[in-house]
Formats: sequence, C-alpha cells, structure tokens
Amino acid sequence: MSLAVAFQMDPLESIDVTADSSYALALEAQRRGHALYHYLPHALTLRDGRVQAHARPVTFSRHPEQPFAYGGWTHLDLAGLDVVMMRQDPPFDMAYITATHLLEKVHPETLVVNDPVSVRNAPEKLFVTRFPDLMPPTLITSDKAEIAAFRAEHEDIILKPLFGNGGADIFRVQPNDENLNALVEMFTRVYREPIMVQAYLPEIREGDKRIILVEGEPVGAVNRVPPQGDARANFHAGGYAERAPLTEHDRRVCEAVGPALVERGLLFAGIDLIGGYLTEINVTSPTGLQEVDRLDGVHLEATIWDAIERRVATRHPEPDA
Repeated sequence: MSLAVAFQMDPLESIDVTADSSYALALEAQRRGHALYHYLPHALTLRDGRVQAHARPVTFSRHPEQPFAYGGWTHLDLAGLDVVMMRQDPPFDMAYITATHLLEKVHPETLVVNDPVSVRNAPEKLFVTRFPDLMPPTLITSDKAEIAAFRAEHEDIILKPLFGNGGADIFRVQPNDENLNALVEMFTRVYREPIMVQAYLPEIREGDKRIILVEGEPVGAVNRVPPQGDARANFHAGGYAERAPLTEHDRRVCEAVGPALVERGLLFAGIDLIGGYLTEINVTSPTGLQEVDRLDGVHLEATIWDAIERRVATRHPEPDA
C-alpha cells in the first residue's frame, strides 16, 4: 500500500532529530514507500468548497545536518490525499480550532489523524475531566475566592493555563507562598480562559509517566523526571526520560480511557500519570515515541502506521482481482 500523506506541522527547521515524534512518524511512512508532503498550518485554504494547502514534497533522513529535503512548491487538494497527519504543536487556540474545522471537510475520505472533530472537542486538560475518579483534586475557574478556598483545603497547589503546553507557565504555590493573588492576576491578564488548579502531588519527584495508546490500547510508556528544583517534568522544561514498564494500575487507567478514545476516532494519544493519578489526555500532537523506542527497543511509529493503514484500507478497499 503506497499512500499520499501530508504532514500539517510547524517548520521542519525546528525538528529535533533525537526527540521529535513527528520526525519518527515521517521516517516510518517514508520507509513504507508513502509519498510525503509538508505544509504549515497557516497554508490551509478553503476555496469553492475545496480544502487546499500550499505544500512541498519532502524526504527525510537520519543525517543530523540534513534531516529533510524539500521538492518544489505545489498546491495540494487535500481531498486527493490518503492521510493528513495533524501534528502542529499547541497552543490550542482559535487558529488550531479553525484548522480542525477546515480538515473536517475532507475527513474521513481523507483520513485525518487524529479526527479533527474529536481533537476540537477533546482539549487535553478538559477531556481528562471526564474521568474525575482517576484525577487528583482539580479546580477550573477564574474566581479568586474559589482558588483561595481550594488552596486552604489542599495547601500545596499547582496553577497552570488551561490550554498551555510544554510546561509553560506552570507554577507551584506552597502554603507559605504570598504570590497566589499576584499569579491569579497574571493568569487572568494574560489568558482569557479559566485557570486549572490542582493539588500538588509530591510523587512528581519520581516522574510524570507518559503512556502511548494506539486505537485505545497501551503500547508503551516513558517516565519524565523533573530536573532538581523544578516541579515540571515536561521534556521541553528540562525533564529527562527513564524507562517505565506498564503496571497493572496503568493498564486499568488505560482500560477506562481507551474506549473513549476509540469512540472519538482518536487513533494516537498520550495520557499522563503522576503518582497513579491521571492528569492529562494528549490528543493534539502527542509526543514520546523516540524516548520509548530507545528505552524499550521498540518502534511505536510502526504500530501507529499499521493502525493508519488498516483504517485507510477499510475506507478504500482494493477491488477484487
């Protein structure tokens, strides 16, 4: 099966060849003989009911000094492709949401991974609230009094933007910290959305486990350990990777979350657990593939492409010989 595949993602010049999950997915697609294109999210165009993109064919290499090479510019009609990989990084803002509306016009005839309607309806820090029994104590609000009451109850808390990513603007507020009001004022000035407030989990010192799910099933995990003096374990914030075998508790959490992912067409997702508590469900542009591959000696990108190819074959079955 040879497919025409477009990667909707940020500039390729920003690729980290040792860590980027989109890069790993692209290399695996290329190994399978698929034709690859790249375009930036803002290159999407809707004209006369057709969704197009100003794109370039691209080939990838493991060579660190030249990880990719472009061909000439072309206008892609996305309805003529087999797969669109929606892999731009958050923030999950109105530009991101608009892109899901445009891609919705070609999905599912052109398979968009992940389903753009479900991506729009399942932002990481809100989708997870469908599973309150698995979460740490959590509050979502802009109300100062509610935040103060939550802190009085739990003492040590975490504040984070509802649609942030990569560990940006995450603050730990300890019981004797006098900066809570100033932080709430900053959040409400910088962000229009409510704040997510959670009880601080001291288990974060042991790591934040990212579990990769494909078609609702766990296929691998990596533990992200925060650097000394920081409460953030995100790789973008300086966290480092440790091997993390799946436990029975991990599998029970996946059994609870997996059917909701399958129901929504979320083929590739990553869930985050701290001390066994579910903190996020990542569906916009999940990461962690290369770290799991190195630590466990696997190739999760191959598992993902197996699932993609099965879906495409279901949508476009080959004629009988």
